[in-house]
Amino acid sequence: MLSKTLSYGLYGIDGFPVLVEADISNGLPAFDIVGLGDTAIKEAKERVKSGIKNSGFEYPTNKITINLAPADRKKEGTLFDLSIAVAILSASGQVKINENYIFIGELSLDGTVRGVNGVLPILISAKSNGYKKFIIPEKNLKEAGFISDIEIYAVKNLKQVISFLNGEFNISTIECSNFQDALKSDNNISEDFANVKGQASAKRALEIAAAGGHNVLMIGPPGSGKTMLAKCFPTILPDLSFEESLEITKIHSVVGQLDYNKGIITKRPFRTPHHTASQISITGGGQNAKPGEISLAHNGVLFLDEMPEYSRQTLETLRQPLEDGKITVSRANMTVTYPANFTLIASMNPCPCGFYGSKNGECRCTPAQIHKYLSKLSGPLMDRIDLHIEVDSVSFSDLNDKTVEESSSVIKERVNKARDIQLKRFFSSNIYSNAQMNHAQTKKFCALSKDSEELLETAFNNLKLSARAYDRILKVARTIADLDGELCILPQHIAEAIQYRSLDRKYWV
Repeated sequence: MLSKTLSYGLYGIDGFPVLVEADISNGLPAFDIVGLGDTAIKEAKERVKSGIKNSGFEYPTNKITINLAPADRKKEGTLFDLSIAVAILSASGQVKINENYIFIGELSLDGTVRGVNGVLPILISAKSNGYKKFIIPEKNLKEAGFISDIEIYAVKNLKQVISFLNGEFNISTIECSNFQDALKSDNNISEDFANVKGQASAKRALEIAAAGGHNVLMIGPPGSGKTMLAKCFPTILPDLSFEESLEITKIHSVVGQLDYNKGIITKRPFRTPHHTASQISITGGGQNAKPGEISLAHNGVLFLDEMPEYSRQTLETLRQPLEDGKITVSRANMTVTYPANFTLIASMNPCPCGFYGSKNGECRCTPAQIHKYLSKLSGPLMDRIDLHIEVDSVSFSDLNDKTVEESSSVIKERVNKARDIQLKRFFSSNIYSNAQMNHAQTKKFCALSKDSEELLETAFNNLKLSARAYDRILKVARTIADLDGELCILPQHIAEAIQYRSLDRKYWV
C-alpha cells in the first residue's frame, strides 16, 4: 500500500517542500530510504522502527520503501523522521490523514518527538508557499510562535500525533507571540559607556558609527580601552525591528545556536571570533555550506580584536560582504548566498609592540617590522572601513575624574533620532542606514554646497584618497548631519568626516 505525507527540507536558510512517499509491499522484511538523503536520513530507519514499536503501534514486517521527493535534491538532517513514521503508519492502515499537514521532527527510540534546527525558516518558506498547518516538536514551540496566520500543533511524542490525526486526542494550536513583549523582557545591559572614562573622541566616532551603520577601526596601544569600547558599542545600537529579528533568528536556527526557551533573537548579535579561526568558520562553508561568523553577525556587530593577527587571506574575504551585505558560499554539493550585513568593529596596535606613536610608551620596533605588521591590512580593505580612530592611553586624571560619563541610554536616544531620519529617507528602498546607500543614492542624498565641495576636494588630493574613500566620507558626513538634525551637509560635517580618514595618510600611503 502507498501513502504520502508532507515535510520540509532546508537549503541554506530557505525551506523547500519534500513529499515523503511510503510503499509497503510483499517480500522479505527490508527498510530502504531513497531520495538523495545524507547519513542522518539513512539512519532514520532505525529511529523510526524503534519509535513505532515503543509507541505501541505495529511495525510492518514487509518490504518498506521510503522516497523523499524531489529525489534529485540533496536532503540532510533528522527533521524527516516524524513524517516518515506517519507515512508508514498510514500505509499500514493505522492512521488516516485527512488534511495537508507539514510534519517536522526527529524521533527518539521511545517515540518522543525531539526538537530540530531550522524550524523558523521552514515555517516562513512554507507559509509563503501556501501551507497553513504544521505539526512540530514541542521544544520548537517558542520559535514557531512568532509566525502569524498559520496553525501550529506542538507535540510531545508519536503516539500523541497519531491519536490527534485519528481524532482521538485534541491539540490546541499555539497563540502567536508578541515580539514587543519579548523585546522588553530581554533588556539587560552588561556593558555601558557610563563606565568608560575619557576617550571622548572614540565615543563620538562610535556614536556616528551606530547612527549610520558604519564600519570602525580603532588603533592604539595595549590597555587603551579598545576592547571595552567595542563591547559597549551594541548598547547604543537601535532596537531590532521584527523583520530584522526574523532574519537573524533564521540564521541562528539553521546552525543550532537558537535558545529554545526564547524562540527568537531580540538583541543584535555581537560575534567575536578568535584570530586563529579558519577562513571557513568566518565566511561559512564546509561540506554542507553552513553560515559562518559574518552571517551570524547579520544585523549586528562583528568584532575583530587585534585585526592584523588574523591571516591576510581571511581578512580579504571580508571585502565582498562589507561591500554587498551578503556572501556567496560555493561548495561541491551546493552554492548558497547568505545575508551578511554587519557592522565591523576592528581594533589593532599601531605596531607589534603596540607603542608606535603613543605618548605613554616607547616603540621598540624597526620600520621593517612595522611595515610587515601593517601590510596585512590592504588598501582595498581599509577603504571599506568608514571610520579610523586613534585611541591613546587614558591618563590618571581621566580615570580619577568624578564626573559622571554619558550612559549608553542617552547616546542611544540620539542614535535612534538619527536612524528615524534615515528610515524616512529610505522609506521606498530596502535599506535601513546611510552606510548601505549605493552610488546613486549617495549622489542624491549627499549633495554638497560649494564650500563643502572645495573642502572635500582639497582633502581628496592631499590625502590621495580612493573613489571608495570619497563615497565613505560623504556617507559619514550625511550621518553627522543627521545627528545634528541638519537637512544639508555643512562644511563642519565634511571636516569631521575627513578626520576619520587620517590613518590612510599616516599608515597606509
